[in-house]
Amino acid sequence: MTRHLVVGAFSPSVLLRVGRRVGLLAEHDLDVTEKPVPSSPAQFRALIDGELDAALTSPDNVVAYRFDPGNPLGETADVHIVSAIDRGLGLGVYARPGLDSAADLKGATIGVDVPGSGFALGLYALLESLGLDRGDYEIATLGSTPRRLEALLAGGCDATMLNAGNELRAEAAGSVRLGRLVDVCRPYLGTVLSAAGDRKRPLVEALAAALLATAREIGAGRADQVTVEEAVEALRLPEDLAVRYLERLKDPEEGLVADGVADIASMETIVGLRRRYVPALVDGADVLATALDPARGLIDPPSATRR
Repeated sequence: MTRHLVVGAFSPSVLLRVGRRVGLLAEHDLDVTEKPVPSSPAQFRALIDGELDAALTSPDNVVAYRFDPGNPLGETADVHIVSAIDRGLGLGVYARPGLDSAADLKGATIGVDVPGSGFALGLYALLESLGLDRGDYEIATLGSTPRRLEALLAGGCDATMLNAGNELRAEAAGSVRLGRLVDVCRPYLGTVLSAAGDRKRPLVEALAAALLATAREIGAGRADQVTVEEAVEALRLPEDLAVRYLERLKDPEEGLVADGVADIASMETIVGLRRRYVPALVDGADVLATALDPARGLIDPPSATRR
């Protein structure tokens, strides 16, 4: 019997689509509907309310909505990381056409999802490494990565963080990458599969297993043509850029996580960025001081189906 899941994502998931095409979702009796989300607060509102069964999201979002009552929703919830998906897929700061150095960003408008989101925190660190302090630029809240790409190309911002194929479209339009996040923050996780509570837990675990199997197929080169075709369709990439996207998926530094594990070293990077740029204190205590303690439940232990 086919089981249905609704998964929220910022950018279309090529991994999910390849899993469907090569039969790995069907192998786990899954029918998955992918629902685009406009921002991380909207994604986690829907996840917490049960409109989404799972989310493909930044691990920082899971940290924020699990532990920090100062998050944009103003509440915490039992959201947790089920498995790791990728290490950023080209995540970096891209400037609009005509700007080609960090010096050009003084006084500029920089687009983010929301100012306290994980990609925004990485952006602050990357711009700092390029010699820019927080007071050197203005922040604009623009929502999801595809929305920020549209704003960048339309002149709605001077630079933003892009990845997952959006950066390839920006480069093709004349944008310049000013820096890679993995050169400043490593090891790093860009995307994880997250869920709320125990709702549909067996199905979300099955999805994690299907996505891990798909990642291994891609990494082994057994799904190259399908992946390129899905990147062309889902991300609106010309074939040459879709081939570059495939190469990025296979990149051990920025690509898919071959074992699906949200490793502690990468999570220390994620939590460290949040503690550095948006410290969360309750009654004077740092709410993230023990966030990675297994007893606090942020990261699910790998199930037998994902080993």
